Amino acid sequence: MSVSEIDALVALLAKIPGLGPRSARRAAFYLIKRRESVMTPLARALGAVAQNIRTCSICHNLDTHDPCIICSGPKRDRSVICVVEDVADLWAMERISGFSGTYHVLGGTLSALDGVGPEDLDIAGLVRRARDPETKEVILATNATVDGQTTAHYIAQTLSPCAVRISGLAHGVPVGGELDYLDEGTLSAALKARHPL
Repeated sequence: MSVSEIDALVALLAKIPGLGPRSARRAAFYLIKRRESVMTPLARALGAVAQNIRTCSICHNLDTHDPCIICSGPKRDRSVICVVEDVADLWAMERISGFSGTYHVLGGTLSALDGVGPEDLDIAGLVRRARDPETKEVILATNATVDGQTTAHYIAQTLSPCAVRISGLAHGVPVGGELDYLDEGTLSAALKARHPL
């Protein structure tokens, strides 16, 4: 491997979120030192993913199958759709193993500053799915940001004519969180979402 090839590898690794130039250089040298045990299998895995990855035609998850393993899963509750901003959010929800419904990936959030409008997200596909008689509930699991909440509000209004229950994730104090470490927005949301004990 020549210096220019190493530099190209470092430059590509530096494009990965969370890896700056120094971290990318360390990762490159780690891979080079472990060519047989790490670099070669990683290259094969990357090639396989690049060739075989597909976007699910139902929920827009990334998988090697279409429909994805979630949408085609026999134990999934198709009456519940959890709406998320992107695939990373879907994968985060799947990590908790507490949700057995299906998903709908919007592909982002509404943002006037970035010029992202409703036509740039897959809201129309969500409306089609919500109109299916099998669908009973749509959970809006957008992030607790201004854009995320704006998107959730817009979707709730858009889905209001549909015969589905529309719900959102609770926001507030995280499990194990201490009040003096929380920001004002989180505390305010927790106070507004209080419930009787």
